[in-house]
Amino acid sequence: MQKQFNYLVIGGGSGGIASARRAAEHGASVALIESGAIGGTCVNVGCVPKKIMWNTAHLATQIEDAKYYGFVLENKGLDWKILQQRRDAHIQRLHKIYDHMLVDSGVHFFAGRGQFCGPHRVQLDTVVLEAEHILIATGGKPLLPALPGAELGLTSDGFFAMRTLPQRVAIIGSGYIAVELAGVLNHLGSDVSLLLRKQQILRTFDQTLRDVLTDSMREDGIHIHNLFQTTALYRDTNKGLTVEQNNGENKQGFDQVIWAIGRKPNTAHLALTKCGLSTDTHGFIVTDEYQNTAVKGIYAVGDVTGRAALTPVAIAAGRQLAERLFNQQPEARINYNCIPTVVFSHPPIGTVGLTESQAIERYGEAQIHTYQSRFVNLYYAMTPQKPVTVVKLITVGEEETVVGCHLIGEACDEIIQGFAVAINMGARKQDLDQTIAIHPTAGEELVTLR
Repeated sequence: MQKQFNYLVIGGGSGGIASARRAAEHGASVALIESGAIGGTCVNVGCVPKKIMWNTAHLATQIEDAKYYGFVLENKGLDWKILQQRRDAHIQRLHKIYDHMLVDSGVHFFAGRGQFCGPHRVQLDTVVLEAEHILIATGGKPLLPALPGAELGLTSDGFFAMRTLPQRVAIIGSGYIAVELAGVLNHLGSDVSLLLRKQQILRTFDQTLRDVLTDSMREDGIHIHNLFQTTALYRDTNKGLTVEQNNGENKQGFDQVIWAIGRKPNTAHLALTKCGLSTDTHGFIVTDEYQNTAVKGIYAVGDVTGRAALTPVAIAAGRQLAERLFNQQPEARINYNCIPTVVFSHPPIGTVGLTESQAIERYGEAQIHTYQSRFVNLYYAMTPQKPVTVVKLITVGEEETVVGCHLIGEACDEIIQGFAVAINMGARKQDLDQTIAIHPTAGEELVTLR
């Protein structure tokens, strides 16, 4: 068994696999260690199954809308068991694809939990693997609070293991995962309560997006309770699960409670002190812009770093690191300053660049000019529901360079990708103005803003 490699990757998620394969393409001898299901969070309990669930909820809405277009349909409801079986079968297919990709790339795969036993040595059961370069890409996992009865609630991981659709569910949290799960369950027929510790959802997003999504969720029937300080969970035989808060105004009668209060890095099992590495107070591994840690020859990418916890970011960072280490590109790195992202809420959000408040803070209010359009997508011309779509551009300086683009509404999850390219290339407002609109679409609103 080979035990010495040029490159050793701990973690078989998106970032780790991408980096391992790219390094192998450049001739490096590569080993990859993974203790769980191949593909990490994204494939197993993140992006992929989440998007399938979002598609399911979206279809449920479209089935209801179809009658307004003249279709006579009989909706006999969702068979959760069939959905779960087909979703999980797709994930199993992805596992096989990843297995084949690693073999085809020449990456040596080791199943098990690795931990450091020296600066360039990792122990896996009774085997010790050595490498000049070691990448930590172990990702993260959902947080459970240290509150009485917390174990009675599910995390986002547990959501994907649910065997039935809950009738009444409380979701505790305000970020991506909280609003996404709230929207999915609501559109599939659950009575959903969203419990926020602070005042607003999606606190790092542009205020316009937050306001529009909050209004839309309430119009869809989601009960949003802000400033809700959860102190405990408990189960009552007759009343189901109760969420207790500090002022005594408890919420009760839930079939399920889902915690969506953040994620923590998978670093506790790595024995980092044995390689001379430490973490920050939250357990994250600190890196520079080149993914270097404080120890030479040890790197980190993805959620374990606490920076832009998005699958495409981990993939890009992992690949650029491999280019730098094994393809003579000493300056290879990703740009963390302009990362597009989507929230698969109902309606979806697409965003890239600075929010309006961030732009004002960076450049001063006098330098900032914003453009915004609010309209009802043509899709809803035939339905009684009239949800709004909002598109917003933020520009800076006399040339009006676009530094932020924020969208919410039907198809905005797809629209944002192309505009992210333009913004990364330094597009100005006049560049968008000179682009011919495609009519009738939602995307045309971004090139016709006045």
